[in-house]
Amino acid sequence: METNASAGRSGPLAGIKVVEFAGIGPGPFCGMLLADMGAEVTLLERAGGTFASQLFGGGRKAVANRGKKSLCIDLKNPAAGPLVMQLIAESDVLIEGFRPGVMERLGFGPDACLAANPRLIYGRMTGWGQDGPLAPRAGHDANYAALAGVLNAGRRHGGAPWAPPTLLGDMGGGGLLLAWGIACALFEAQRSGRGQVIDAAMCEGAALLGHGLFNLQALGEWEGRCAIDSSAPFYDVYQCADGLWLSVCPLEPQFYASFLERLGLAADPDFSGAQYDSRRWPAMKQRLTTLFHGQPRIYWENLFADSDDCVWPVLGLGEAPAHPHNVARQAFVEVAGVRQPAPAPRLSRTPATIGSAPPLLGEHSRERLAALGLSDQEIDRLAGLGAVTLAAG
Repeated sequence: METNASAGRSGPLAGIKVVEFAGIGPGPFCGMLLADMGAEVTLLERAGGTFASQLFGGGRKAVANRGKKSLCIDLKNPAAGPLVMQLIAESDVLIEGFRPGVMERLGFGPDACLAANPRLIYGRMTGWGQDGPLAPRAGHDANYAALAGVLNAGRRHGGAPWAPPTLLGDMGGGGLLLAWGIACALFEAQRSGRGQVIDAAMCEGAALLGHGLFNLQALGEWEGRCAIDSSAPFYDVYQCADGLWLSVCPLEPQFYASFLERLGLAADPDFSGAQYDSRRWPAMKQRLTTLFHGQPRIYWENLFADSDDCVWPVLGLGEAPAHPHNVARQAFVEVAGVRQPAPAPRLSRTPATIGSAPPLLGEHSRERLAALGLSDQEIDRLAGLGAVTLAAG
């Protein structure tokens, strides 16, 4: 997949203008999703960067900033306020991820911004929401997933709870659902001509992603007797002789029967009984653990390569882009020397593209200010006041 740095932006959100206040995690991810779909995203960054740039790297390595334009501006500088408000007045969407009250103290709260731009979609990303007893408290992805009840569901049966970092709270429950809310609000604004405020809380989003788990809980099928909580021998990961891992998931009876046949276990007394008899599961799992540990991963990959038995290798981050399926689908791209996931999902008529590499800090400060009608002399004066920072060179 090529980047679309020189051509005009395309995609379903082409023409939508977004102003994003730099932050960490879900806010930048939301902005990236909108930029991938064609929106023009102006990223308001501060000199020296943010904790996110320290944690994930800044400049060209900041994958979440791909397709955006960087305006480096001091939000606390009195000369910067009118510029930011002018930018907001000309935008369709605002994204911010500060704790409740911060934007209001900066002078860019919803009331002020919607007064300047009644059609504005004002997206607020927090861990706990804009109100409630935990609203002012700090937290991180695993905290939100924990209080939502879904982190506990990530435990291996009988083991410590954990889940892949940032996926449940930050990215899925946070940035992705904020982007969904923005898309819905943009659609509604076409009819009403009015904007609105989106209160996206990562804790609530994590709970929503876990709706199926609450379904299983209501049915009395969670923990110990559940096919997908790592209790069942036919839905788990197994280590191979070379230390690598397989994911084994033949849930359906026809896949399970084929799985046993391929392993030579169809007539084995440990496996010949009812698949969902949970009393038999511990012995079955021990047998499979020993069996899979007897050969390297490539042996099992080859054995199941032409089957629907739902046995696949657990790939590392470095392996996944090279897998033949991902190569054929162009599921990963390289931008500015960084291998990263391609935009998703795929639209047939207005596909997503990566508009440009992640910007350097302040790379587009002059361009974005000029677009607001400022002359070079005015921009240089603001830089002299410390209100904005221009990219070197």
